Amino acid sequence: MAIICIARQFAALGDEIVMELAALLGYRALNKEFVEQRMSDMGISAEARAKYDERKPGFWASLSQERDDYLHCLKTVLYEEASKGNCIIAGRGAFTVFSGVPGVLGIRLVAPFDIRVKRVMTHFHCDQKRAESLVKQSDHDRKGFHGYFFNLDWEDPSNYDLTINTGKASTSAIAKTIQRFKEAMVSEADEAACVTRMAELALGQEVVTHIAYVAKIPVHFLEADVHGACVTLHGVANTQGAIDGAVLAAKSVPGVSEVKNSIQVVQEFAVMP
Repeated sequence: MAIICIARQFAALGDEIVMELAALLGYRALNKEFVEQRMSDMGISAEARAKYDERKPGFWASLSQERDDYLHCLKTVLYEEASKGNCIIAGRGAFTVFSGVPGVLGIRLVAPFDIRVKRVMTHFHCDQKRAESLVKQSDHDRKGFHGYFFNLDWEDPSNYDLTINTGKASTSAIAKTIQRFKEAMVSEADEAACVTRMAELALGQEVVTHIAYVAKIPVHFLEADVHGACVTLHGVANTQGAIDGAVLAAKSVPGVSEVKNSIQVVQEFAVMP
């Protein structure tokens, strides 16, 4: 199993290349529309997605529980879908969500500014000034999204396994280039390790969902690190009772056989509702 995460500048032919590559490899393509529909099914409204989707949230939005719900649902969708097998994920910070996982490739698609402007003018039937504004705003938003949610420089090439300039080559040629890169970089051992790690990540997210959204136990910054069937809980709680409840809730999740606690007690800790 392999996962290919495509980060792309606006008008760098990202969606076209994702679909071309998916057809070439026989992988599922998880584009923006797919992820948004899954998040909508989980209760994330269109208004909330507009606040957070690939952009840095405003001041008040950044302090709200809605922000945490958005990020939790986004990770849940990515973990669940990736654990199902071979897929290509467009945007959504997937390359950093799965950073360090064997069998995962982070690819960035870029193109010269003037070429992207011309593509936008053609696609949206707008003038050059409007096209330039759209391209600059998108670059600003995506940089802000990755910096805010993942503390990562979206433009730093060292965060990716491969960066491709789509200014000249065809979508077909670029898809074939990524295919050859994947074949050279991802071994059978990597693919086997990917299956195992994705299952662990999905289970960890299920544990977080059960504690925070089903049992509604107040643990802030909750994370569940899974290795095998052992779960280690991290976060901050106001009371020991909340920690004990979180441990019990985690033990009730199917697939969990052992729970270790690293949640810290910090009295009178709270976040904005």
